[in-house]
Amino acid sequence: MASKITSKTAMELEDKYGAHNYHPLPVVLAKGLGALVWDAEGKEYYDFLSAYSAVNQGHCHPKIISALKEQAEILTLTSRAFYNNVLGEYEQYITEYFGYDKVLPMNTGAEADETALKLARKWAYEKKGIPENQAKIIVCANNFHGRTITIISMSTDPDAYKGFGPFTPGFITVPYNNLDALKRELEDPNVAAFLVEPIQGEAGVFVPDEGFLKNAYDACKAKNVLFIADEVQTGIARTGKLLACDHEGVKPDILILGKALSGGVLPVSAVLANDDIMLVIKPGEHGSTFGGNPLAAKVAIAALEVVKNEKLAERAEYLGQIFRTAIRSIDSDMIESVRGKGLLNAVIINPKNGKEAWDVCLKMAENGVLAKPTHGHIIRFAPPLVISEEQLRDAIERIKKSILSF
Repeated sequence: MASKITSKTAMELEDKYGAHNYHPLPVVLAKGLGALVWDAEGKEYYDFLSAYSAVNQGHCHPKIISALKEQAEILTLTSRAFYNNVLGEYEQYITEYFGYDKVLPMNTGAEADETALKLARKWAYEKKGIPENQAKIIVCANNFHGRTITIISMSTDPDAYKGFGPFTPGFITVPYNNLDALKRELEDPNVAAFLVEPIQGEAGVFVPDEGFLKNAYDACKAKNVLFIADEVQTGIARTGKLLACDHEGVKPDILILGKALSGGVLPVSAVLANDDIMLVIKPGEHGSTFGGNPLAAKVAIAALEVVKNEKLAERAEYLGQIFRTAIRSIDSDMIESVRGKGLLNAVIINPKNGKEAWDVCLKMAENGVLAKPTHGHIIRFAPPLVISEEQLRDAIERIKKSILSF
């Protein structure tokens, strides 16, 4: 199983020839299957990051890989200059799956977010009657929607925006989970949309108060403002429902999906909306060479079928309860708190004897569990949803052992 390149060589090559825009854990992965990955030397680990929820269906799911191989030998890309015989089938499947009139297919999560912003602005001018170039979009503090210039323009994280200005105007920031602040800004008649993550993933799995999403949605409706949900990380069964918004019965005006839409096989993202919103964009006004390619379309259908057939949302709900209960029962003052929904969870770490979240992650890797800190003191735990209960309990024991070693 071990690859020809050793872990040491692989890390040295990346350091020498790659941009230094990541600080990975010193583990070189060479193979993955289900909830497990193996390094270049053949050591086995539980993957508790799932490529930031892109591999909800598990690494190299046979059904998804089979769809990929089959289509890859027939036709991979036509561009949207022509029709292809797969896109329509995919568009029908995904719109019926999530209950929308239309889908606009893109590739990455950031592209899907950008698409949603363009849609909201165009809708504001054509349908709501906001004066040209005056539309505002409300966003939340500590958001993470991607890395493009426009998206970092609405970030409150200095690591994301410092040194990259000038920025795109038109954004208003309110504290996350603060309904009063949102309602105040909604009084502005030039507000077109509210863009929100139902759970803030990158911020450290910050779960809002129960009722926040529903009340925010209602407040938007009262002011004819679009409610846009970025479910790139929280969507597709991760939080114990198909969408995190489903926990409160909220149906976003614009839904943004990515990551697990392909089961981690290639970049596939989507923006879903009804005709009233989607049809404001006309031919030539938005697009993507690779968006809606036949390979991506076939893979996405397979990835969504796996979610439904293997009841991954129900599974995430059940296993998530087990995970949080078990981690909360660990007797260590390093654990400040545990939070999350479904299999998207975070443990907030109290530094102890100079040891922080990064040290805990290194120790866990030693013990065969891979996770990554965010914001220095938070560890996100998000295994593939196909993990078995037996595997989960084994991983929990390893996590416990790692934390108690401090």
